[in-house]
Amino acid sequence: MGTAGLQALLRRAALPAACLMVAAYFGAHALLGEAGVLALDEIRSEKARLLSEQAVLEARNADLNRRIALLDPKGADPDYADELVRRNLGVIRPDEIVIPLPEGD
Repeated sequence: MGTAGLQALLRRAALPAACLMVAAYFGAHALLGEAGVLALDEIRSEKARLLSEQAVLEARNADLNRRIALLDPKGADPDYADELVRRNLGVIRPDEIVIPLPEGD
C-alpha cells in the first residue's frame, strides 16, 4: 500500500471519524454537562429547595395582602390602624401598658 492508497483510506475514514467525534461531543455533554444525567440529583434538590422557598413567599404574600385589605380606605379596620400607628410612632397614653408580641402574631 503506497502513499496514494493511504491517502484514499484517510479520505474514506474522515467522514465516519468526524461523525464519531460529533456524537462523542454531544454524548459527553448529555452525561457530564450542567443539565446532564450526572447533574440530575443536584437539579432535583435545587427544584425542591426553590419550591419550598416559593411556598414561604406565597404565605408571606397572602399575609401582606390580608394586612393591605385591613387598611383599605373604604373600610379600614380601626383597631389594626391604631395598632400600626402606635407601633410605628411609639405613641401610647400614660395609662396604657404595652405588651410586645412576637412578630407574626
